[in-house]
Amino acid sequence: MLPIPADIFTEPDVSPNDLANLGPLRRLAGVWQADKGVDINPKAQGPERRVFREHIRMDPIDPQTNGPQLFYGLRYHIHINTPEEKITFHDQVGYWLWEPKTGLILQSVTIPRGQVLLASGLAKPDEKTISVTAKRGDTRYGICSNEFLDEAFRTTSYRCDITFNDDGSWTYDIATELLVKGRDQPFNHHDTNTLKLVEAPTLNPLAVILNDGAKQT
Repeated sequence: MLPIPADIFTEPDVSPNDLANLGPLRRLAGVWQADKGVDINPKAQGPERRVFREHIRMDPIDPQTNGPQLFYGLRYHIHINTPEEKITFHDQVGYWLWEPKTGLILQSVTIPRGQVLLASGLAKPDEKTISVTAKRGDTRYGICSNEFLDEAFRTTSYRCDITFNDDGSWTYDIATELLVKGRDQPFNHHDTNTLKLVEAPTLNPLAVILNDGAKQT
């Protein structure tokens, strides 16, 4: 458990430049694409393997505080389809957050099928790999699903491992354990992909305002 300060109200001084304070998340900022992702998902006849195309946008946000707790972060949107279909295969939004004081990393996940989660991990600023996890039933870093999903395809755990590659790309490996109704054994729903940068990151809104002001003086 991370320490809770005695003073839970006083906010710290913040740096206006989010990109300069993202720690290990700095390498995620920008717009990314790939077309060789692999998804292993449960079907009635057994596991199905799908290859997918992925587009991820990660934009720096202004610093966020909870009293003395300070986060720098990225707001992200993931859109996935498959080579054989133009319709959306997966859509996801959320935030990646970094607390420099403690090394805490958070990922929030929201998908438009009635499911949300908050995953956590710890890392140093120059880490080449990061991991976050969440478990169903955890009131801090947990998973919440609508009634159908919780009964028919219950997600009991989530893990996202990210490796930052030497060529500037990054690779994720996501494992979610599902309890599928009528099946005796848990199913390992698995996704992996390697993303390449297609657009450099922009500054967060506060940094843009300050930069524009400096140019006018």
